[in-house]
Amino acid sequence: MADLPSDFAAHLASGDTTLCRAWAIIRPDGETLGFTDHDCGLSFDGVDFKAETGMSAMALQQSTGLSIDNTDAIGALCDDAIREEDIEAGRFDGATVKAWLVNWADPEVRWLQFRGAIGEIRRSDTAFEAELRGQTEALNRPMGRVFQKPCTAVLGDVTCGVDLDTPGLHEIRAAEIVEDGRVFRWAGFDTPVEGWFARGRLSVSSGAGAGLSGLIKEDRLEGTDRIVTLWEPLRAGIAPGDMIRLDAGCDKRFATCGAKFANVVNFGGFPDMPGDDWMVATPHTGPGNTGGSRRG
Repeated sequence: MADLPSDFAAHLASGDTTLCRAWAIIRPDGETLGFTDHDCGLSFDGVDFKAETGMSAMALQQSTGLSIDNTDAIGALCDDAIREEDIEAGRFDGATVKAWLVNWADPEVRWLQFRGAIGEIRRSDTAFEAELRGQTEALNRPMGRVFQKPCTAVLGDVTCGVDLDTPGLHEIRAAEIVEDGRVFRWAGFDTPVEGWFARGRLSVSSGAGAGLSGLIKEDRLEGTDRIVTLWEPLRAGIAPGDMIRLDAGCDKRFATCGAKFANVVNFGGFPDMPGDDWMVATPHTGPGNTGGSRRG
């Protein structure tokens, strides 16, 4: 075990140890839950670690180099800790996990053994099992600049630079008619233009689905009614009156970047990149063949 804190190493060397496991789960919505396999609760780093919650951790597989550290956490579903409806709603998807070995007699003496994220969650009627993936998992993602005609930025991120809190780029309304957590219908909602929110995001800020969001597949008008359809249903009950935020969408085209967002200076694509048809185009045989743009 490398990089052990000196006080923790001294505790191990004493031969008379009082160790337990503790782990914290930080959900994407900011909610933090703490658990320990000790028979009494612990508290450190501003987190209360609850005992007797039915949570336990399996053996941690660690290795040198870039191999992915991984382990599993298993536990019981209960109302005040890990609830089935929260797992079903996706509130634990991608949550950050920290796991320590702790001297329960002196919690300041501890070792952060694992840091990663929740991967696949398997659940039964009364229990769940969550795969925990180490930080090197992120190194499996493709990196680097992509050269393509459409913009590679995500609308509203640092690269894009568009502020979605700008008036006109978002709409906040109470839900009216919701079908299967996927189709949202509003009456008397005739602005902005049809398709304004397509490829955007719908976020829920109140009710059972608070903190959840989904990507918008279609935004259309039927008279003065607006119908917004998500690619996938939200996995929590959305009721009329729950507050909904709609963010404008972007189809990644150069023309849209200028006309809709006045943001061509940050366009992240290459609109003049030749397509496959350019490879078989007939060479220009007339005068003025300078090698310049074919657009004139």
